[in-house]
Amino acid sequence: MAQRPTMSSTEPPSFEDLLNDLDRLDVLDGYKAEIIRGNIVISPWSQGYYLDVMDLVCDQLRPHLPEGQRITYGPCFYVFPGAERAYGPDIQVVDRQASRTTSNRLDGEALTFVAELTSSATRDEDLSDKVETYAKAGVPVYLILDMQEEKATVLWEPSAEGYKARCSKPFGEKLDMPAPFSCTLDTTGFQAPAKS
Repeated sequence: MAQRPTMSSTEPPSFEDLLNDLDRLDVLDGYKAEIIRGNIVISPWSQGYYLDVMDLVCDQLRPHLPEGQRITYGPCFYVFPGAERAYGPDIQVVDRQASRTTSNRLDGEALTFVAELTSSATRDEDLSDKVETYAKAGVPVYLILDMQEEKATVLWEPSAEGYKARCSKPFGEKLDMPAPFSCTLDTTGFQAPAKS
């Protein structure tokens, strides 16, 4: 579901206008808001079992974090002014100093790692728009957990043209994580639980 606040001008809103509108927006419980392609996009929060997957990722990567970095999951809001995007990644690794602010707008270029767990509402953006934005911002490692296809893809070596390296494995297999982590991520248990 996408929502763009009504503006009184005929001019399209600037990125700063969208950020200000987002600050004023009363997002319903169970939803998050991001700025994607000039629109405020509101999507539902993840399914319950995604929390377990996020815990599994954080627990495995935490011992391999670069010094001074922290790994957390939601709700944080990272701004990419050059791309006119603002995202709330599912999991992020960032220097502890980057979050020492009273602003809710964190610097997207301070990110060391981002992971997105796709949903039917966000999958297209996670696989395209966010790949491009994170790469151009120089985020060293982007992990996409495709919850619909049950596949993990890690991208690294960011550049203005996108990520130069990638590796994919089906859930249940081990995925080598590049520097600065240089470890193996076991994706066992990332699959959806059986429906009752």
